[in-house]
Amino acid sequence: MFKIKKIENKTVYYSDIMPVEHFFTTRELEVSENVDLIKNYLNVDYLIKPTQVHEDNIEIVDDRLDYPSCDALILNQSNKAIYLNFADCTPLIFYDVKNNISAISHAGWRGTAQKIAAKTVLKMKEKFNSNPSDIIALIGPCISFSEFETSFEAIEMLNRTVNDKTGLFNGRRADLKGINKRQLEELGVKKIDICPFCTVLDNNKFFSYRKENKTTKRHSAVIKCN
Repeated sequence: MFKIKKIENKTVYYSDIMPVEHFFTTRELEVSENVDLIKNYLNVDYLIKPTQVHEDNIEIVDDRLDYPSCDALILNQSNKAIYLNFADCTPLIFYDVKNNISAISHAGWRGTAQKIAAKTVLKMKEKFNSNPSDIIALIGPCISFSEFETSFEAIEMLNRTVNDKTGLFNGRRADLKGINKRQLEELGVKKIDICPFCTVLDNNKFFSYRKENKTTKRHSAVIKCN
C-alpha cells in the first residue's frame, strides 16, 4: 500500500512492502533542485541520475557519475542512491531482498513496448543472480488507462509484450501500469505494489507532460540500498 511521508515538510509517497529507503516525489519536491537535501535525508555521498532517452538501455552503477542514453539503473552500493525523472511515463522501482540490489526503470509507452522493466529484472538476474520471486516491484504514478490514448501502431507494439492481454487494452487506449505489471508477473515477479494516482487526473500532485503543454518539470522515483 502506498503511503505519505514528509521530507522537509514536502510530500512524497512510499510503499509499505518495500524494506529499503525509497520514495516517489510530488510537485512539492523536485529532486534535481534539491540534491543536497535528498542526499542528506538518505545519508549517501552520491545521488545519481542518468540521461533518459525513452529506450531500453540499462546500466549498472559503478564509479562513474554520468550515464548517458540510459533509462534504467541498477545499484548495489550503499553509499549511493539513484533517481529517474517522470511526467506521465511509468516509474518502476525494484529491490532484490536477498541480494540487496536496487533498480529504477523509466517506462514510457516506448520503454514499455521494449519491456524495459522486465529487462531490468533479467539484468539483475544475469549480473547478480537475482531470483524474480525475491524481487519487490513498485509501479509509481503515471498516466492512467482512461487518459492514455495513442496510435494503433503503438497499441500493436504494446500488445505483443504480454501473453495475457485481458483488461489491458480498449481501442486506442492502453493500461501502462497494467501492462508493466503483467510483463513482470509473466517473468515471475510476485510482489508488486501499484500506486493508485494518475498524473493527468491527479495533476495537482504530479507533473503531466500531456496535460501541462509539454512541461519540463518532473517528479522522481528514488531508491538506495541498505
